Amino acid sequence: MNSEELMKLDNQLCFAFYACSREITKLYRPLLAELGLTYTQYITLLSLWEQDNVSVKELGAKLLLDSGTLTPLLKKLESMGLLTRARDKSDERHLVVRLTEQGQQLREKASCVPLRLFEGTAVEPEELFALRKQVQSLMSKINEAT
Repeated sequence: MNSEELMKLDNQLCFAFYACSREITKLYRPLLAELGLTYTQYITLLSLWEQDNVSVKELGAKLLLDSGTLTPLLKKLESMGLLTRARDKSDERHLVVRLTEQGQQLREKASCVPLRLFEGTAVEPEELFALRKQVQSLMSKINEAT
């Protein structure tokens, strides 16, 4: 492929990821609206359902979100009654995030989201698993190089 072809938008890997990510997020929107959540709130809760009682720093690292994005997000989820933020008793410098009972109960309601996400599309679960594995491998290689 010559340099002119390489400079076309449709040949950019970053644009393919960006466009696909936007379309997938659109698929999430109506499902998450039923739960009263945004996509970013949803992934935050997914992380906390996996491992509760974590520091804000750990949560931000797992979600790849900086504190400028994470802090207002956590404040909003706290105002919704889904989690609490409190200073770690063993180290006051750390803020710890914990799910409330309401936040834990929301997990059951949200459990249908992954299954319903690609309903009505021609996407097969096996394709998704293979693609996720490839993307995770790519991310790992990029992280190793940087």
